[in-house]
Amino acid sequence: MQLTVKDVAKLLNLSEKTIYRMIQRGEIPVHRIGEQFRFNRTDLMEWATTKRMNVSPDMFTEPDEDEQEQHRVSDALARGGIFYRLDGKDKEGALRALVRVAHLPGEVDRDFLLNHLIAREALASTGIGEGIAIPHVRNPVIVPVDAPLIALGFLEHSVEFAAIDGKPVNVLFLLFSPTIRLHLRQLSRLAYKLGQPAVQDALKRQAPREEIFAAIRRIEDELYAHAHPATGAGI
Repeated sequence: MQLTVKDVAKLLNLSEKTIYRMIQRGEIPVHRIGEQFRFNRTDLMEWATTKRMNVSPDMFTEPDEDEQEQHRVSDALARGGIFYRLDGKDKEGALRALVRVAHLPGEVDRDFLLNHLIAREALASTGIGEGIAIPHVRNPVIVPVDAPLIALGFLEHSVEFAAIDGKPVNVLFLLFSPTIRLHLRQLSRLAYKLGQPAVQDALKRQAPREEIFAAIRRIEDELYAHAHPATGAGI
């Protein structure tokens, strides 16, 4: 779905004038069609995620979105697992530790996957700030899954990750999805939840699994109610 400047201003909680200034400075992904500007929702979501922007919950729904694509982050995390006291003295070691324990399909070549994650990090760090990184591969063929899968790992020692804020990382979210489109949506939904105080607090304390799941599910329930107030169903 193509979005207008007005749509984007609402989704990003910014004024239309601010969006036009960002366009002029080349700060936001946009396409020009004649005299009008149009935005691709998927491109915008990935861009907003990397910028850790505070976006409207409406960013995560589309009017014609297939209900089968309404996957919860909490469900993906339940599939991938939460792990504590992972070893690793550098970025590669941290990635290796999480890849080794994550709940992945049996046919996955973990060494092959690790090499792809390291190559992805060489292009640009997935450290999003505040001690958190979301390593992932953009090609879903690397890890064949039927539904999104997220593994959460807490490192025993923080490691340098070239994160956007320069801080070392001790929390890793490993993300996989069956399609690129769904991958971008899951990435944005996860980043949104990581921006919420309850989840931030649970991660900083390395809270028990049940507490982390509860914090995420409360946010999801609020988002779902916002998207579909009549039914309570949603993204």
